[in-house]
Amino acid sequence: MNKAITEKTKQLVDDLKSICANHGLGNDGNEYKIITEVFLYKFMNDKFFYEIRQLEPRYAKAGNLEEVLKGLPDEEYDLLLLQLPAGVAQLKREHFLSNLYNNQNKEQYAKYFDDTMRDVAMFNADIFSVGTSGGEKVRLFSGISNYVTEEAKRDGFCKAIVNKLFECNFGEIFHEKYDFFATIFEYLIKDYNKDGGGKYAEYYTPHAVARIMSEILVKGDVSNALCYDPSAGTGSLLMSLAHQIGEDRCTIYSQDISQKSSTLLRMNLILNNLAHSLQNVVQGNTLTEPYHLRKKMYFDYIVSNPPFKLDFSDWRDSIDASKQSVVEDENEVSQTLKKRFFAGVPKIPNKEKDKMAIYLLFLQHIISSLKPNGKAAVVVPTGFLTEGKGKQTNIANKIRMRLVDEKMLRAVVSMPSNIFANTGTNVSIIFIDKGNKKGKVALVDASNLGTKIKDGKNQKTLLSEDEEKRIIDAVKEQVDEDGFCVVKNFDEIKAGKYSFNPGGYFDMKIDYVDMTAEEFSEKMNASKRRLETMFAESKEIEALIFRCFEVITYE
Repeated sequence: MNKAITEKTKQLVDDLKSICANHGLGNDGNEYKIITEVFLYKFMNDKFFYEIRQLEPRYAKAGNLEEVLKGLPDEEYDLLLLQLPAGVAQLKREHFLSNLYNNQNKEQYAKYFDDTMRDVAMFNADIFSVGTSGGEKVRLFSGISNYVTEEAKRDGFCKAIVNKLFECNFGEIFHEKYDFFATIFEYLIKDYNKDGGGKYAEYYTPHAVARIMSEILVKGDVSNALCYDPSAGTGSLLMSLAHQIGEDRCTIYSQDISQKSSTLLRMNLILNNLAHSLQNVVQGNTLTEPYHLRKKMYFDYIVSNPPFKLDFSDWRDSIDASKQSVVEDENEVSQTLKKRFFAGVPKIPNKEKDKMAIYLLFLQHIISSLKPNGKAAVVVPTGFLTEGKGKQTNIANKIRMRLVDEKMLRAVVSMPSNIFANTGTNVSIIFIDKGNKKGKVALVDASNLGTKIKDGKNQKTLLSEDEEKRIIDAVKEQVDEDGFCVVKNFDEIKAGKYSFNPGGYFDMKIDYVDMTAEEFSEKMNASKRRLETMFAESKEIEALIFRCFEVITYE
C-alpha cells in the first residue's frame, strides 16, 4: 500500500471534517452525509478522468485533459461516455470539479454547487441509485448547503469544500487494491460508526474477522456468484467476500434497516469497483420485508454480523407463523416466508425487551436464503453454541439441530474476547455449507489467540497474520490439534447433545509419572506433614483472633 497516498487521502477527510466543524456541523447528525457526498463526488471526478486516459493514447498523453474534452464536438463527447467501463460515473462537461473551482464568483454559489451535484446524480441514476424495500429510489446526491443553518454562510461553506477537493488528486490510487480502500473507508467513517447499540449492523466488522470468514468460505475459482448480507451495515464483510472471489466474478445483494448504513455501503461499493451491484442495495427491515426473498432470490454465499439483542416487540407477531392465518393455495413465496422461522420467534419478555435475541431470526433467515449448495458465515454470541442444550423447545437448540440433522454445518470458530472493541460479548463464527453432506465439522477454539491493546476507552484484541492463517488452515485442513481444533462427524455432535462448543469435545489429558511404592508413600507422607503444619498454623491464628475479639469486647 502506498503510505503517502493513504496519508494524503486521510488528510482530505480531516480537512472536510474541519470545514464542517467551522460551520457548526461538527459531530452533527448530517455531517456524515456531507462528507460522504463530497468525497464521492471528488472520487468520481478523478476516476472519470483516469478511465478516459485509458481509452486512447491522445487522452493518456494530454497535459490538460479537461481542455481537450471541452473542445470535443458534442457527438464525439457523447460517444466517449459510452466507451467508459460499467460502474464509472458519466459526467457532462459542466459537472467537472474545475467548473466549480473556476466559477466561485457566481451569485448563489451554494445553489450552483448543489445543482451540479444533483445533476450528476440524475445523469447517473440508473447506475448509482439504491432502493428501499418499498420500491423507491434513493439518488446518490441530494445537496449539502441547506445543512448550514445561516443562509449567508452557505456560499462560503461550499467554496471551502471545493477548494479542498481541488487541491487533492486521486488519480494515482486507482491501481490500488481492496486493502487500501478498506483502510480509507474505515478512516472515513470512524466517527459515524460508534453506535453499536443502534439498529442492525451499523458497527464495523474488524478486517481479521472479515478475512477469516471470506477465506474459509471461498474454495478455488468462483464465477457468477450471488453474495448476500441481510444486515449489511457498511458492507465490510461483503467487500472482503467480493475481494476473495473477484469483484468481476460476483454480484452483491444486501438489505439493512439503517439509512446511514445504506449510504455508507453505497460508498463502499463505489470505492471497490462494485458499482454494478448498487441496484441490489435495499434499505428496509429484512425480517418483516425480506425484499430479495420475496423476489425468489437465493444465494451462493451469505456473510453476516447481525445485531445480537434488540427490542422488536412492536413487530414480533407479524413474523410469527403461529399468529398468521393459513391459506391452502398460498403461493411459493408466501409458504417460504412462513417456513422461514422454522425454530420459532423469541417471545416478548415482561422486562428488558431490548435483550430480545434478534440474531436468532437472522440466522434462520440466512438458512432459508441459501441455494441448495450455498455457504454462509455468521457471527453469533458464543452463548449460542450451548444455549438450551438438550431442550427440544429452545430456539437456539432447534437451529443447531437443523444444522446438524440436515448436514449443513461445516465449522465453528470461537473467537478471542474483545475482537470487537465496542462490545464485551464473546463471539463465535458459524460456517454453514449445504453441500457438506458427507463431510465433517471442524470445531476451533481460538479464544486464547491475539494480543490485547487499548482502543480509546475500550480494550481490543488483534490477531496477527499467522494467527489468522492458523484459524483458516484448521478449518480448511480439518486436522485435530490439542486444545485448539477437533474434527467431528455429525453423529458425534448429535451424541454431544448438539453442543457446538469446541472445548466440550477435547480429550481430557492426564499425565502419568512412574514411581515405586516407596516413592509414592514418601510423597503422601510429605503431603500429610504439610497439611498438619497448615492446620496447626490455622489454629494459632484462630486463637489469636479470639483473644483480640475478647479484648475489644471488654474495652
